[in-house]
Amino acid sequence: MGSNGEPEHSLMIGDTETHSMQIDPKRSRFPCCIVWTPLPVLSWFVPFIGHIGICREDGVILDFAGPNFVCVDNFAFGAPTRFLQISKEKCCISAAYDGNDESEQSERGRDIVTWNDALRKSTQEYQHHSYNIFTCNCHSFVANGLNRLKFQAGGWNVVNLAVFIFLKGQWVSKAAIVRTYLPFIIVLGLGLTFGGGTFLTYLAIFLFVLVGWFLLGTYCFRKLINL
Repeated sequence: MGSNGEPEHSLMIGDTETHSMQIDPKRSRFPCCIVWTPLPVLSWFVPFIGHIGICREDGVILDFAGPNFVCVDNFAFGAPTRFLQISKEKCCISAAYDGNDESEQSERGRDIVTWNDALRKSTQEYQHHSYNIFTCNCHSFVANGLNRLKFQAGGWNVVNLAVFIFLKGQWVSKAAIVRTYLPFIIVLGLGLTFGGGTFLTYLAIFLFVLVGWFLLGTYCFRKLINL
């Protein structure tokens, strides 16, 4: 349920190993990165909306792709077109313990002490979540992981995560830029040709409703969108 062709117990192998931080798009290896790719149809109309995942230390991509299902090393909608490598120095992933209860210390010792530990916890949680593009989606999963890592002190949600990858993400290649924006340009051109101002009006309404939903669900009704 948590992997494609890879046993669940091997989701996070090699926690104590030293992994290369080298990006290798040909093998789809993006160590400690957030990765993004456009969605069919939806990204044709709104190109900054896409599918997102987060990567283990060995570069394997994890993404929440459906009800009770986290993909491992099989990014759901094709190869990443953008990536953003996260500095571990901006994370706080060592489990601190100040008490004297040895049993509690032992339990906490099995908590989040590495990058992969945080992703394992998020994976285990989202393997029991239903998928809903409006309330519990791939952005929720990645935000959950970043909050467990306490990246930049936490506080990540679907909105600031989407803005973060859009503004800071690097393109994998020039072909990735074409793959992302060419369908939008074609749809926009056809829409203007055959629909003119009406097409732009409906597109603006769609964008307003979509963005408004996530803004309200994130900042006004905080339990509406899962993290």
